[in-house]
Amino acid sequence: MNKKALLVIDVQNAMFVEGEEVFNGASLLQGIKNLIKQARSAKIPVIYIQHNETAGYPLENGTQGWEIHSEISPEEGDVIIQKTTPDSFLKTTLDQELKEQSVVHLYIVGIQTEVCVDTTCRSAFGKGYKLTLVSDLHSTWPGNDLSAQQIINHHNGTLRWFADVQSSENIQFV
Repeated sequence: MNKKALLVIDVQNAMFVEGEEVFNGASLLQGIKNLIKQARSAKIPVIYIQHNETAGYPLENGTQGWEIHSEISPEEGDVIIQKTTPDSFLKTTLDQELKEQSVVHLYIVGIQTEVCVDTTCRSAFGKGYKLTLVSDLHSTWPGNDLSAQQIINHHNGTLRWFADVQSSENIQFV
């Protein structure tokens, strides 16, 4: 059996601070919320990745900014993995958790496209997982003379070498 899981990366309050919010934040949250609902209906595990920073940073462990956004709050039975690097596998229990649940196929959504989403996709691929990157449910901020949408588009194109890149409307967990 090809067991699947939905991996939600770093969708935390600090990413949605007014005036500095992640690109298309409201639609990102709604889309991820809908996909989580679909996953739960299909009895697909939802695994949250929560980034931890040190004191004084927006994702400082235990602060309001660090908390997973209330629009997509974990429910009983969901797994939350803590991380301190862009790689959701590095120095975490993610690989062990996936193996314990016999997961072989990850659906990836979240923040930040060119950092944690990219790194986690490449790391998961290297570990032998089948991947689906949900093309319209990861986001970032503009930078390096590129718009956020240009960064997202570039990574959707590049990460196709590691993942099946599909829009949320094409995702079927059955």
